[in-house]
Amino acid sequence: MPELGIIEGYFGRSWSWDDRAAIVATLAPAGYRYFHYAPKAEAKLRKQWIEPFSELEIKTLSQFSNHCRQHGMRFGVGLTPFAAHLDFSADVRAGMKAKLAQLDAIGIDDLAILFDDMDGDVADLAQRQSEIIAFATDHSRAGAFFTCPSYYSDDPLLDRVFGARPPNYLEDFGRGIDPAVAIYWTGEEVCSAEISPGHLADVTQRLGRMPALWDNYPVNDGPRMAQYLHLRGFTGRSAAAGKLITHHAINPMSQPHLGCIPALTLPMLYRKGGDYCYGRAFLEAATKAVGLDLAAMLHADMLALCDSGLDRLSEARKAKLAVRYTALDHPAAREVVDWLNGGYAITGEMLQTQ
Repeated sequence: MPELGIIEGYFGRSWSWDDRAAIVATLAPAGYRYFHYAPKAEAKLRKQWIEPFSELEIKTLSQFSNHCRQHGMRFGVGLTPFAAHLDFSADVRAGMKAKLAQLDAIGIDDLAILFDDMDGDVADLAQRQSEIIAFATDHSRAGAFFTCPSYYSDDPLLDRVFGARPPNYLEDFGRGIDPAVAIYWTGEEVCSAEISPGHLADVTQRLGRMPALWDNYPVNDGPRMAQYLHLRGFTGRSAAAGKLITHHAINPMSQPHLGCIPALTLPMLYRKGGDYCYGRAFLEAATKAVGLDLAAMLHADMLALCDSGLDRLSEARKAKLAVRYTALDHPAAREVVDWLNGGYAITGEMLQTQ
């Protein structure tokens, strides 16, 4: 089994700190070994990354860092230095050095420098980004380092949104970065239905090292995906891939407690290998995460929650489901009701501003 992790890296409303603490307590015993804090809504890690954290923010992050360690998990932060690759001037370097000092004071174990979600149509993009990563690793006391390239998948969607990737970008990116830095990759697509050993072997050859898998399941951000709950157990992943990646981290659902259900099935997939059954794994994980009664309800309503989508559920059907789940006093049941009422909707504006 590769090292399993959680990347809080989705768009939309962020989890509460109580939710994060509960998720760590649930997933750490199952085999998850690190938590990377990188929500898109955290402006001081993204569009306003150069702004310092307040004393309260440092205290809160430090407390959560300690909570992760108490449960046997490393705590890391994902920093997205927007526009630094366009002008890595002395002032920008000073700002990054100051932000890294704050992260050291928080007590991070891992540092991830993320280049996703930004324009990348620059000829020497890989070289510019490798210089930023080298600067960050030189000025951080983190024990492990990760990065995500701007083009973190073969999906042409990235070229359409962020500009055409430079020729040989992935090869140049891998060659220019210290081999000790793990490089995140999502697969053949941004949200890959399947991640095959053959594809991972090909990426390893191009990168010059095995990738770290950033798995965009069960994440359900975006205006379209927010219409669905991704509750089913992991599919399209093979235990054989464990030998071809350094890490397997999941980008979770917007609904933290419900998201523990699919998250718990990933270590089952690796442990059971060819004996893994995703339907049976769902029932086992759901019973463990939310209890027998709620697990049975979610199983019975799987088609409505996971396949129909909110837009195609009638108001009468949504109201009936809301009454059923309101009757159960459990945070996961409350997440279902909140989702039915549009509480997790994602707008195009969120994608542009976060």
